[in-house]
Amino acid sequence: MRLDIITCLPRLLDSPFSDSILKRAQEKGLVTVKVHDLREYSTHKHRTTDDYAFGGGAGMVMMIEPIDRCIAYLKAERTYNEIIYMSPDGELLTQSIANQLSLKENLILLCGHYKGIDERVREHLITREISIGNYVLSGGELAAAVVADSVIRLLPGVLNDETSALSDSFQDGLIAPPVYTRPAEYNGWKVPDVLLSGHQAKIEDWKQEKALERTKSRRPDLNMGLTS
Repeated sequence: MRLDIITCLPRLLDSPFSDSILKRAQEKGLVTVKVHDLREYSTHKHRTTDDYAFGGGAGMVMMIEPIDRCIAYLKAERTYNEIIYMSPDGELLTQSIANQLSLKENLILLCGHYKGIDERVREHLITREISIGNYVLSGGELAAAVVADSVIRLLPGVLNDETSALSDSFQDGLIAPPVYTRPAEYNGWKVPDVLLSGHQAKIEDWKQEKALERTKSRRPDLNMGLTS
């Protein structure tokens, strides 16, 4: 997979991709992540990427020209499955969307800033808009990193145990069940006996039961048709 991220503040993305799972995925050659400084595509003397909004109002708007030039440059090199704008009014990111995107070959993530981007970018250049929650961030960089993390970890070979992602919360519409590790007893707090029994069928039944209970109590909004 190749992931191109367009931003006017590229240093904000240094940390998420330089450590842990995302770093190892790149080192293994499983994903290529390229961050593009939008200012390099500005034709203005001071590499400006924003301007005042027509019609007035507070805040600046990201201009169409640098964005168009950057996207055109990237599209001249390869075909992209999706050009995604990180937007608070986009479709809410879910595990299902992450699963879908993990099957794609080439993706562009566009990070907004200020009061947003010229609407013509959304009308003519963007193929999809995604939000990570019902709140507003200072820019789309953190949101893009969240999307990238949720997608890249699903690529075959990224996780040491490839079955791990299959048991994550939301993969089957449920919150993941409780997990425990050694010691089996600490300060009088004990691990459930069933997990120490070695009886795998009973363990799986326990996990399913707890996942159902936890989903009903903590995330009833998921409304996955769970029976009482």
